Amino acid sequence: MANHKSALKRIRANEEKRLRNRYQHKTMRNALRDVRKGTDAEAIKEQLPKVYSMIDRLVKKNIIHKNKAANLKSSIAKHLNTLATA
Repeated sequence: MANHKSALKRIRANEEKRLRNRYQHKTMRNALRDVRKGTDAEAIKEQLPKVYSMIDRLVKKNIIHKNKAANLKSSIAKHLNTLATA
């Protein structure tokens, strides 16, 4: 157990941040799932800026790595292109 007040405060703050990061990460994964399961190209085009923005915010806050973000954005763009050509 922590011996200093500041250490106790750090433990509390870290737990709050962990839960917030978990919530944001899960929300992004759910948005990605919805885009990947979508079959309507127009609907996906509408969602794309929101999902890209969500991914970029997580990179900015160091919740996900920038290369992972690039891979995710690339994969959903590829998915959209396959729907658009089909």
